[in-house]
Amino acid sequence: MKIALLGYGKMGKTLHSLLDDNEHHRVILKVNSANASDLTLNLLSKADAAIEFSTPDTALENIYRCFEANVPVVVGTTGWLSHFEEVKSRCLQEQQAMLYAANFSIGVNLFFKLNKLLNKVMAHHQNYEVSITETHHTEKKDAPSGTAIQLANDIIEQHPTKKQWINELNEDEDALSILSKREKEVKGVHTIQWQSEHDAIRMEHEAFNRMGFANGAILAAEWIQGKTGFFSMEDVLN
Repeated sequence: MKIALLGYGKMGKTLHSLLDDNEHHRVILKVNSANASDLTLNLLSKADAAIEFSTPDTALENIYRCFEANVPVVVGTTGWLSHFEEVKSRCLQEQQAMLYAANFSIGVNLFFKLNKLLNKVMAHHQNYEVSITETHHTEKKDAPSGTAIQLANDIIEQHPTKKQWINELNEDEDALSILSKREKEVKGVHTIQWQSEHDAIRMEHEAFNRMGFANGAILAAEWIQGKTGFFSMEDVLN
């Protein structure tokens, strides 16, 4: 595949390194804030797929540019989700191909499944209060993380009392607390805690490096070839 990398920070460079080591793939375009003018429809249309790991401020424009170029796009940027339904609707109406994931790590996507299973069990034990803690590196621009938001939304969908999440510790019965921490060199830790007066149950995922995210994004780019529609990593793994 010929790949366009939209966003060339730490994730973009990790992706580039992995793609260079793969004889079946080649990076033909890499774009960041310093060379944004290189993202022309002519250059982009030569790619078989684009992988988007930029910033919340540029992701939306990059996604729509891929639609205009008829290039399947795999999106890992978070922080733009207020436009989620708008993007999904346009993707389907224009018969484009897009795959969004809050996290491309295979381990995290298994963690999503375990979260749903545990939540289903804990729904019958209302003496336990649930909360989420997410810790990332100090350069992460959005809070809470997209992964934490997906974990929270999956809990809220099944929980008998939780109606919303709040990005702070709170004691509202209808609100799920997400605590965001930023620490130097932390790749990503997500902890779900169910606590009662007598004990606590914790489930945690910790990323050791960016390779898991990058490998998942490449797998998604391979999978989306020849398809139209709006997809997630759950579609890939199934």
